[in-house]
Amino acid sequence: MNLLLHPLTLVTFLPLVGIVVIALLPERQRAAIRWVALLTSLATFGAALWVLSLFAVGNGGMQLEVSIPWLSLGTFLVNYHMGVDGVSMLMVLLTTFLTPIAILSTWTSVADRVKGFMLFFLLLEVGMTGVFLALDLVLFYVFWEFTLVPMYFLIGIWGGERRVYAAVKFFLFTMSGSLLMLLAILYMGFTAGTFDWTGLVAQRAAFAGAGLWLFLAFAAAFAIKVPMWPLHTWLPDAHVEAPTAGSVILAGVMLKMGAYGFIRFNLTLFPEISVRAAPWMAALAVIGILYGAAVSYMQRDMKKLVAYSSVSHLGFVVLGMFALNQQGIAGSVLQMVNHGLSTGALFLVVGMLYERTHTREMAAYGGVWKIVPLMGTLMLVVVLSSAGLPGLNGFVGEFTILLGAYGSQILGSPWFAGLATIGVILAAIYLLSLYEKVFLGPVRVEERRALADITPRELATLIPLLVVIFWIGLYPKFFFALLNPSVEQLVALVQSAAVAMR
Repeated sequence: MNLLLHPLTLVTFLPLVGIVVIALLPERQRAAIRWVALLTSLATFGAALWVLSLFAVGNGGMQLEVSIPWLSLGTFLVNYHMGVDGVSMLMVLLTTFLTPIAILSTWTSVADRVKGFMLFFLLLEVGMTGVFLALDLVLFYVFWEFTLVPMYFLIGIWGGERRVYAAVKFFLFTMSGSLLMLLAILYMGFTAGTFDWTGLVAQRAAFAGAGLWLFLAFAAAFAIKVPMWPLHTWLPDAHVEAPTAGSVILAGVMLKMGAYGFIRFNLTLFPEISVRAAPWMAALAVIGILYGAAVSYMQRDMKKLVAYSSVSHLGFVVLGMFALNQQGIAGSVLQMVNHGLSTGALFLVVGMLYERTHTREMAAYGGVWKIVPLMGTLMLVVVLSSAGLPGLNGFVGEFTILLGAYGSQILGSPWFAGLATIGVILAAIYLLSLYEKVFLGPVRVEERRALADITPRELATLIPLLVVIFWIGLYPKFFFALLNPSVEQLVALVQSAAVAMR
């Protein structure tokens, strides 16, 4: 098959077609620019569905692989090596699904420099998709770092009052962790004689002596991106200052890059170290769950509350991952998707309210369900989804993670699951408190009586998210069927390492 028409190449680089077209359009043709960006992102989602149609469900290995020489580093060869398994398939679907929704949300909120905004947004999609498909560590690193640039400009140019501070903080935090990962990649590549993920997994013994330091270098990059407590401080600033579409993609996809990195690299390249580190990582995850929940409850800014809730929710993802069993890891991956859907929807509704009132303070609202009943109803579903109500997506992911953590022989204690359960209760408290302060009770601010209810375009951004929220909540079998074979292979690798250590 022609490299350019290979399914994985197409789904990764198709946004470049839209970028070229937008670059040729004059800035004044804003409507045309928006439509080109939207149609390009929809075409990319179509390409992802094509990849899904070619994907053999039940096969846990890498599929649709393409590998050709790309560049030489002295005597070492870096390959353009792409592949997809059940985990990366879900991440690609999430990325290409959320991107057109985020673009559609900008229709009226982004009025200045629309051309630049759409160019950066499509570039960001290229980088994120590449991260989930790259199987050469140098190629992975290129995509990983590439995502920093468009997000930096999206926050720094189209963000709020403190946008420059937030953009620089985001860049410095993530860059510092990435440099450690680069050093680890170079050491492993030169030691094992290859930068290819498949080759490195087969030759783990070559760099086993430095395994702990290499694990920590990768973990630093991924923990900052997740973000795990106490490396989370860049996230609230980035979320609060980012435009709504930026927050949707940041929460929905970019944070998942860190969690995906743990699964793809830390657990597979350093399974022995992962087993030893599991209780420590689980402890940090539980602290993040409880800390994020407590701080979320204290917030008065809606966007900041949702931002801190991500610290808590991603703690569940890390906890499930380091349970190192089938239930924990499968629940962790599904929860990545769940968080992307629910938190993305929360940011969309908050953005809709902000666009109407230009304030995110909860005290500036109250009783608005009477005025915007459709928006209030949809927001209630999203809040309950994020809180983990049975029948909605959040419950499936969190329940599976808690089962995995409770039964984990490697963690060796039910207390991790027990304390994390408190986080579920706290999530319900701060999310329902948010809803009550904004939507319920009497109308506290007379100006809010003029609020317009949700528009058809805004409805079009939320309905697809709600459909998938109910789909996962009521019938998650499709998603687990996609995931489980790949997760089983990973668990077998880790368990064999655990047995060898006894």
